[in-house]
Amino acid sequence: MAMTAPINILIVEDSPTQTKLLRLILEDNGYAVDSASNGIKALECIRHKKPNLIITDIVMPEMDGFALCKALKNDPELNHIPIMLLTSLSDPHDVIKGLQAGADNFLTKPYEDTFLVSRIHYIIANQELRKTTNAGSAVEIMFAGQKYFINSDRMQVIDLLLSTYENAVQKTNQLKKAHNDLIDIYRQLEQKNIELEKLNQNLQHALTEVKTLSGLLPICAHCKKIRDDQGYWNQIETYMAKRIDVEFTHGICPSCAKKFFPDTAQKMS
Repeated sequence: MAMTAPINILIVEDSPTQTKLLRLILEDNGYAVDSASNGIKALECIRHKKPNLIITDIVMPEMDGFALCKALKNDPELNHIPIMLLTSLSDPHDVIKGLQAGADNFLTKPYEDTFLVSRIHYIIANQELRKTTNAGSAVEIMFAGQKYFINSDRMQVIDLLLSTYENAVQKTNQLKKAHNDLIDIYRQLEQKNIELEKLNQNLQHALTEVKTLSGLLPICAHCKKIRDDQGYWNQIETYMAKRIDVEFTHGICPSCAKKFFPDTAQKMS
């Protein structure tokens, strides 16, 4: 039983990093992949080996994606190959220029891997349908004060506009997720600010206590009580326990034991 040849996709991208990432995505999904760094090199590759799909960046040196697309669609031997424009631009003029050049699909960077693969599946599935679709008449349109001449067939126009709409929906969902993530971060920051404020209050309270303890303490020369800020006299244990985190135990020093309890002190010595 003959095995079906893998679908071949040509990547046209001047960034080696972007090419490598895209190649990994496509190969992980079972596609055979070739690459070219600009439109001129892509045309050489295509004439040597016709791919099933071309994914091309728009902004490239020597020949950009629009020019490459237009050159392919004007070539009777190559115009059947579907083309996906891949770009970081988001100007509506790009969609119009894509229609002018005869592009089949439009996707902006950055993109989700699953979204890209779903678009590829859609394009491949519609290739046979495209072959039976008659080309429409050329249309002249005005957009943003400029005149554009569109010669894409109806199926291309529908595909490109649908892909642009789907791409816009994806970007909207990404923005919603980013918005929700920002809200979560804001709430976390609010909670951290509350905790920080409590710590600051505790620190200020501790500093106030330290400042109180660092001043002169009026102590009775006879009973050793301490006078507080309100003028009350407190036992030293009571006064200190309110201001520092300590507990007191009571005992008797050797000198006091000999002076006040001589018999007990003699037995203990």
